[in-house]
Amino acid sequence: MLLGAQLRKLRRAKSITPEEAGHAIRASHAKISRLELGRVSFKERDVADLLTLYGLTDPDERATLLDLARQANAPGWWHKFNDVLPHWFEVYVGLEEAASVIRTYELQFVPGLLQSPDYARAVILLGNAGAPEDDISRRIDLRMRRQERLTGPDAVRLWAVVDEAALRRPIGGAEVMRGQIEHLIEATRNPNVTLQVVPFDRGGHSAAGGPFTILRFEESELPDVVYLEQLTSALYLDKPEETDAYMQVMNTLCVEARPASSTRAYLEAILADIG
Repeated sequence: MLLGAQLRKLRRAKSITPEEAGHAIRASHAKISRLELGRVSFKERDVADLLTLYGLTDPDERATLLDLARQANAPGWWHKFNDVLPHWFEVYVGLEEAASVIRTYELQFVPGLLQSPDYARAVILLGNAGAPEDDISRRIDLRMRRQERLTGPDAVRLWAVVDEAALRRPIGGAEVMRGQIEHLIEATRNPNVTLQVVPFDRGGHSAAGGPFTILRFEESELPDVVYLEQLTSALYLDKPEETDAYMQVMNTLCVEARPASSTRAYLEAILADIG
């Protein structure tokens, strides 16, 4: 998706049609469209030829995009979970793995990267009632494996804004929620995790449209991606006129929420209410 977005941007900047681009790599205009949408694999030679056609000659910029082509074709660790990983979410996991900063707003649930194993099980069971235990366990394993992005030398920077409703809703019961709040308190000690809560007393707020996630990448040439999850699919937005609006809402949310410095005390108060 990221590479396709960059190729589309470069092609349009040169006013080159998909038909002309397809001819350059001995393919149809339909293949160019699929490449730009990230729906087919990339041949490094084709990407190199397109970059030349689009006038990209800077060695560093070419190297970044050619490296991205190699990464796009390499199977990620999450591919072994294909049996429980829908294609539309597989794309997100790949983007999450490559992101340097993730900003997310959640209304109903604690963000997946901050869920305890027991809470994750309760959430997964909501949408997979009656599924075999092995299936449920693999989904939990996938979620816990994703959380490894929060540790290590290349750890992602996570900034999560969570509505108080997600912290008060007794997913899995009181014991599970107690463990989840304790898990969040521990997460706030991680220097690359920022957690803010939008309390009930704030009334309405700017994220009226629902939860969303913004992924940002270390390479400045790559666009931000906004992820919007739906019941059986997802939307991925990468055009600046779309992503900028979500970034503005996220920035406003961070002002409307309680400051991060007070999050731990707020969570401890919720924990006391659970008893």
